[in-house]
Amino acid sequence: MPRFMDVHHGMHGITAEQLDDVHRADLAAAHAEGVHFEHAWADPESGTVFCLSEAPSAQAVRRAHERAGQGVDEVHPVPLSV
Repeated sequence: MPRFMDVHHGMHGITAEQLDDVHRADLAAAHAEGVHFEHAWADPESGTVFCLSEAPSAQAVRRAHERAGQGVDEVHPVPLSV
């Protein structure tokens, strides 16, 4: 299944607990869209959150985040890794 990195902006000051809450909401919504969220990272200073997932499409990633109650600013395919 294809992998995607999505990016959320505007989450300045996010804490580890808040990131965990957001990630858990994503996990709860993911199944309905066929998405498997693998990991999330955040930079509280810039307000940027990154999520790595496997999904059938970028649109499925967007829908899963919307089901979890948050939008996503960018979704990038990640076809190569080392």
